[in-house]
Amino acid sequence: MSADAASTDSPPAGPDKPVSAVEVVGVSKVFNRGKASHVDALVDIDLTIVPGEFVSLIGPSGCGKSTLLRLIANLTEPTGGTITVAGKPARTARLEQDYGMAFQQAGLFEWRTVAKNIELPLELKGWDRAKRRARAREMLELVKLPDFADHLPWQLSGGMQQRIAIARALAAHPPLLLMDEPFGALDEMTREHMQAELLRICAETGTTVIFVTHSIPEAVYLSNRVVVMSPRPGRITQIVDVPLGADRTDDTREDGAFYGKITEVREALRGAEFDLTAKGIEDR
Repeated sequence: MSADAASTDSPPAGPDKPVSAVEVVGVSKVFNRGKASHVDALVDIDLTIVPGEFVSLIGPSGCGKSTLLRLIANLTEPTGGTITVAGKPARTARLEQDYGMAFQQAGLFEWRTVAKNIELPLELKGWDRAKRRARAREMLELVKLPDFADHLPWQLSGGMQQRIAIARALAAHPPLLLMDEPFGALDEMTREHMQAELLRICAETGTTVIFVTHSIPEAVYLSNRVVVMSPRPGRITQIVDVPLGADRTDDTREDGAFYGKITEVREALRGAEFDLTAKGIEDR
């Protein structure tokens, strides 16, 4: 499926359509533009994400998944095209802290307690101390770690640290959460537990999530839609709907429909690599 065809899987625009959580239109990214060492990272990306959706980006290493996430976060600028977050330019959304971010490493400050780590974005927003403490307690309850407020990060397991990182990312009530392989360094059992915890948290908060992963089962288990990208230069080649229901449990992982979607995403990834190889042969 072409990138243009893939974009039609997004809900159609219209006068009664609510403001999209994220709107990416015709976005391209070239690194070292104008130099012999230039790299075409992304080409003609079109993607609409509606509020409350969980969308995963998947593709081979170097395909531009993380670059697309950074463009949405306005940590780098696109070479072409436009990005809006909650109807605002991406830069405005960044300055107004309309999203939270979580990465593969939890990135907690070792000298700050767990509660103080969660409070950090609230300090930056100018919240008073009492309000910060109350919100930190609320977030610790949300991630089921209320007894660890006064611990230091090194006293927590990797999975617990990631839960604190998610709590920090959500502390200021952002409507959007951007996640770049946050569970990649965890063992398989902890990873599955964290996936279930993330779905629970998102259901309770109504947060929109864009999630980068290399794991097909993880993408299928978590997502409403899986965005499949080609090898560099990254294009959206297919968007796979995942109608597995809202209440996903360990039983979901044993369901035939779950395995069917894993196969569909895997075939879409293989198709993306084949299409790029074929194009390279035709261009010679």
